[in-house]
Amino acid sequence: MTQQVPSTEPELAGVRNFRDVGGLPTVDGRRVRHGVLFRSGHLAHATAKDTVFLASLGLHTVFDFRNAADRRLEGPDVELPGVRNVNLPLSDPADGAEFWKMVRDGDLDQLRSILADGKGEARMIASYRTIVKERTGEHSRVLHAIAEDSVPALMHCAAGKDRAGLSIAVTLLALGVERDAIVADYLESNAKHRRYKVHRSSTSPSAYSPEVMELLSPLFDARAEYLTAALETIEETWGGVDAYLEQGLRLAPATRERLRERLLD
Repeated sequence: MTQQVPSTEPELAGVRNFRDVGGLPTVDGRRVRHGVLFRSGHLAHATAKDTVFLASLGLHTVFDFRNAADRRLEGPDVELPGVRNVNLPLSDPADGAEFWKMVRDGDLDQLRSILADGKGEARMIASYRTIVKERTGEHSRVLHAIAEDSVPALMHCAAGKDRAGLSIAVTLLALGVERDAIVADYLESNAKHRRYKVHRSSTSPSAYSPEVMELLSPLFDARAEYLTAALETIEETWGGVDAYLEQGLRLAPATRERLRERLLD
């Protein structure tokens, strides 16, 4: 079943990959309510007009999954009146200052050494598996907060693709959203107007050559196999979604039901 999205989705000038997750179908015939759960890239470069729009959403909480390096690079989120900002750093799939320095500054041979022959994809898949397995405390905190009072909520990381994508996927799993709809929402990050812009230090044409962009693409793409790897890790580690939610995230059935009441029509 395909998702339904609002016909007037905004394109923000300084915020990439913004969207309302409303409309996604659950396995029991309900849908995620519009206006209660949003996702995006970071808010640090929001324009004045963007900020007015974001303020109009009536947000209770912004969950920022960026780490300290991200925040130094991009800056803090814009302040939205009356909105609680919660910073819960999650591992960046391309984590490590040296790795990112090479992505920005490395020459073709250096990029080949760290990304060619499937190494880029393997890095992303391993990271998705690790986040699901080792960041249960952070995901538990997000779901408990939403179940208690933290809606409407916006979840973001740097690009709004990986760390926010996984956190949204975990939330949708808890709501009982259809698996195909979860994957479809995740893949929406590939739309041209949503994609994180690749920034490299050199301005020479060779810095953005077809081979360089091909080598970098695994880091900047949303690929179904990445999310699938995370979902497989849930099955392998806990035996299924229900056990993952109850044992891994300590989400009691009553809390899960409150979550569904807050986010589903």
